[in-house]
Amino acid sequence: MGLSFSLPGSGQSHQAPGSSAAPSELPIPRMYKIAIIGSGPAGLTAAIYAARADLEPLVLAGHQSGGQLMLTSEIENFPGFPEGIMGPDLMTRMRAQAEKFGARVLDAQATGVDFGVRPFEVCTESGNFRADSVIIATGASARWLGVPGESHLIGRGVSSCATCDGFFYRNREVAVVGGGDTAMEEAIFLTKFARKVTIIHRRGEFRASKIMQDRAQRNEKVSFIWDTVVDEVLGKERLEGVRLLNLKTGQRSDFRVDGLFVAIGYDPITKLFEGQIDLNEFGYVKVYDETKTNVPGVFVAGDVEDFHYRQAITAAGAGCKAAMDAEIYLEGVA
Repeated sequence: MGLSFSLPGSGQSHQAPGSSAAPSELPIPRMYKIAIIGSGPAGLTAAIYAARADLEPLVLAGHQSGGQLMLTSEIENFPGFPEGIMGPDLMTRMRAQAEKFGARVLDAQATGVDFGVRPFEVCTESGNFRADSVIIATGASARWLGVPGESHLIGRGVSSCATCDGFFYRNREVAVVGGGDTAMEEAIFLTKFARKVTIIHRRGEFRASKIMQDRAQRNEKVSFIWDTVVDEVLGKERLEGVRLLNLKTGQRSDFRVDGLFVAIGYDPITKLFEGQIDLNEFGYVKVYDETKTNVPGVFVAGDVEDFHYRQAITAAGAGCKAAMDAEIYLEGVA
């Protein structure tokens, strides 16, 4: 016989796992030991570890379940896949693995949190949830140009990560848009593979540090287009080139490239947590000890705090650590 329990104030009886009712027919519990906000590599790895520890975590996947890897085509640097794997396929497998061990994954968007109450409260469009601990794994979103054709070709010639996708452009010509250190780093990295790298910048001088500018300018594979923006991304099924607009002359011209790397920055997805936990000057979650935030019981993993590496494997590793830290915390307050 399946057990049942009632949530305070809910007026509903909830059957425990193992009852005869179909999962889709069961009401959703509102109280959890761990709530994980985000479903990229960090969030789902945290869910796998938490579920294997019998903590039965709740994962709030958001509108874009799987995070940024859902926009990535082939991944060849994630261990265990020597032939490579498509980004959406990897995230589908990670989600299935988390659910197999007992994680509950909801495609619901977190809309608010209250870390001033115990248990913590997480608000969503599907109702509110309570949890003894929370793991923040909301990630960061790349800034895009917002020009015609760009969104259609993300993952098909348009990228925001040279480390992720540079390998696919061996002996080809690519362009990098941006003028900061990130753009210089991306361009220099791409010279390991590409035949030619062109940096397109809207101004007549870079914002990057002098040392990074010097490195880019000394590299014989790197060339520059100044005072120019990308006005349109060209191609139907794959990137064929870009339409450029010179801001000084107003002249437009088509520029053929095999790859376009947008390097104009990232925005951490942390608006939800403003006033609830400490954020740094750029909006990233502050970490005080491995995965701990300034609020005991609230942990963080992945690109929402890591503005340096931004890799699926480092996010997954951080998710593992966050789940283990949360487990230790829960043992201490039980």
